[in-house]
Order: sequence, then structure tokens, then C-alpha cells
Amino acid sequence: SYNWLKNYLDLTLPAEEISQLLTDTGLEVEAIKEIESVKGGLKGVVIGEVMTKIQHPNADRLSITTVDIGEDEPLQIVCGAPNINVGQKVAVATLGTWLYDGDNKFKIKKGKIRGEDSLGMVCGEDELGLGEDTDGIMVLDATAKVGTLASEYFKLESDIVFEIGLTPNRSDAMGHIGVARDLLTVLNHKGNKLQMCKPSTKEFKVDNTKKTIEVEVADSKICPRYSGLSISGIKIASSPEWLQNKLKAIGIAPTNNVVDITTYVLHEIGQPLHAFDLNIIKGNKIVVACVKEKTKFTTLDGQERELSAADLMISDAEKPLCIAGVFGGSKSGVTEHTTSIFLESAYFNPIAVRKTAKRHTLNTDASFRFERGIDINLTKYALKRAALLIEEYAGGKMASDISDFYPEKIEDYQVFLSYENSYRLIGQEIPKDTIKKILASLEIKINSETEGGLGLTIPSYRTDVQREADIIEEILRVYGYN
Repeated sequence: SYNWLKNYLDLTLPAEEISQLLTDTGLEVEAIKEIESVKGGLKGVVIGEVMTKIQHPNADRLSITTVDIGEDEPLQIVCGAPNINVGQKVAVATLGTWLYDGDNKFKIKKGKIRGEDSLGMVCGEDELGLGEDTDGIMVLDATAKVGTLASEYFKLESDIVFEIGLTPNRSDAMGHIGVARDLLTVLNHKGNKLQMCKPSTKEFKVDNTKKTIEVEVADSKICPRYSGLSISGIKIASSPEWLQNKLKAIGIAPTNNVVDITTYVLHEIGQPLHAFDLNIIKGNKIVVACVKEKTKFTTLDGQERELSAADLMISDAEKPLCIAGVFGGSKSGVTEHTTSIFLESAYFNPIAVRKTAKRHTLNTDASFRFERGIDINLTKYALKRAALLIEEYAGGKMASDISDFYPEKIEDYQVFLSYENSYRLIGQEIPKDTIKKILASLEIKINSETEGGLGLTIPSYRTDVQREADIIEEILRVYGYN
């Protein structure tokens, strides 16, 4: 989502130029789609005020109205809605406006209705695509300003979505922040001075520890890191409009505030999260372990599955709750009755997740990311980010410390880059200062420098950059193959 990328970067370029930049850096844009939260974007619809209303001389059920839309002369509009009255603020489709009914559309034209001129249409919410009410016109708040565009009044959002054919090695670009990072690097290389605006988690604080859940991880090879947090006092409701619009733009139907926030953070950062209803967890305990062969388990889609002894499961003291990194259970998820949750943010072994997902023919947003390898050092950041959003939009309180199982810290890769090797492999001598600026934008840290090259630390999110040749490829894709 272009709007979503603008949360992190001050971007003003046309979508086609952004598309070309992404493709040139290896994130191949296969399609660009324009998204409208309401079909047609309410172009040509303005806010008006009904000034007069008289009975149509030739039709019992029609009225002749004049409507002020902020122009020199009010419009005469014939209207059949029984609820139209003088003084109302209404939405008016002016001449030339297209209105949509599913796949059908019609144009507002000047016409005569039973012998009287009609120069527009006073609309109901169903005719505007803003609701299902068919009982009459849509009466707006009395404070609505005459002449305001309906798209502004209803805060409609249009967006552009880039369809990226992501290669399996680029797991760092499985969230909007990762894509923004590549754009920042290539645009700054071209002379811009952009800075990344990442969401802060500094405000995170624990309110109490009344709902502490014990976490037990049986195998650190399959689950090298597991972070979790209890949140109480939650009120399940619809998500705020901005969040719904973000998800709708990328083809995801909103569910409720808590589930939508976990989905949002997944597509923002690339870190899958899972929320369990805390009241379902027995024994105040989460166990991350495989279960017995042929254990029966019903997933969120209502299908009963037979588990393998190699399937990693998230369980409580009595029963399995979720197939780790793949799919939730039918009875442990968030519902309208949920008041407290246990929020999970973990790193699962990519090969184990891939085998489990394939075994059960499941392909989810979470498994897609775990299979390709996420950033193990983002689990706590993603957990805090989601927790703060849940606090803001669902009224939650942090009801435990963060539990963070991470016994063997994964160290960042250390690589030495030889200038001579880079010139030889690239076939051209790129200035040393240019190389260093590109590496800095990619958050590849320079630890040491000699006449012959650079000692580098690779950030943990770049799981595909482990050798000198990988570094040279990074430099070249930003510098530009062209």
C-alpha cells in the first residue's frame, strides 16, 4: 500500500516511478492497482442544504426541491424520498456524476421528471455505496458545510497497491517497513535526504502482573525464541477506520480490533503474532512442544486434523491451542466475549514450519513468513508495538511482564568486503564513499576499515546476506544494474 509506505517515508513520487525503483532493486512490481474505499470515490458528489420543498404538480409521491450546493444558484432537483425536508444537509450527485450499483453504473444527467426539470440527485446511503439503508435519502449532520466534497466529508481514502513478486531470499521485504527501507536506500543514493520514521515502543509499560502466564519451551532448536505478554481489560469492537482501510487496501477483510492489530503488525514489520483468549488457557501455562502422533486437533477453519509427532504445537496445561507458526485452533482465538488475551510473538524454525504447513496443506500469512525466515531480534519489538495499539484501540492493560525465552542468542554475521573483489565482480570501480553510504542506508554496520576493505556486521533481518558476494550484490542492486 502506497499510503502505508508514506507512514514511514515522506514520499511524493508518482506510483509508476516508485514501481520502477522497487523493480530495479530486486523487488519486482508485477502490477499496480488503484484502490477506492467506495467505488468511484464519490467524484462529483457534494454536500448541499435543502432550501425549499413543494409537492410535484403531476406526481403524488414526488417533491420539487431546491438545494444549495455552494454555487451561485441552487439546483432544482425532483426527489421521491419520503424523508426529505427543508433545512436538511444532504449528499448531492451533480450532473455528470457516475453512481455504482455493484458492477452496474449510471450517469446523472439533466432530465425532466413528470414535466419538471431535475438537475442532480439527492442520494441515499445505498446509492453512494456507504451502507445498505434503502428507506430514503441520507440525512447528514447539521454541522456539515455546504459545498464540501463528499469524499472529504466521509473521509474516503484512495490508495495505490503494488503487487510485488517477492523472491524467497528477500524475507526482509515481507512487511511495509522492509520495502520502505529499500526505497529509502535507493532514493538517498540518488541524492534525496529521506529518514525512516519507525513506530516507537518507548511508551510501553507494564500496569500489573496479575495475569502472568508461565511459558515452557521443550525444544529450542524448533523454537529458538518465544515472547509473550498478558493483556487484560480488553473491549472487543470494530477497528478504527484508518486500520480497516489499511487492511482492505491489501485485500484483507477486517475482523475486530485485536485480530486486526495483529494482522496490521504482521504486514507492517513482517513478524507474525497470535492472540489467545486468556480465559481458555488452563493452568496459567503455555507449553511449546510437539504432541503425540495422531492427536486430533480442530483448526480455526473448523476442520479436524490428525497431528504428527513432528508438528510443533502451542498448548496449555491440558490441551493443544494452536499449530505453531501455521494456524490457530477453533476454541482458543479471540471472540466478541474475550476480555483478556495472551499475545504471542515467536521465532519458529523455518524448515519445521514448512514441513508442518505442507503436511496439513495449509498456507497462511504466518507460515509464509516463518518458512522464509523472519528476524529473530524483532519478536519483542513487534510484541510491544501490537500491545500499545491494543492498549489504545481496545482499552487493554499490560497484565504481566514480557516472557522472553531466548537461550542462545543468534549473533549477526560478520563479513569482510574487499574493495578489489567488489571491483572485479562488478566490473567497474564504484567510489569507496558511495559504497559506504549504500551500506549505511541498508543498516549494514561498518566495524573496521582498512585500505583494502571493510569489516561489516550484517543486520539479523537480512538472512540472505552471509558472504562477501552477497554484500557486493547489495551494493550493485542499489547503485543500479542499469
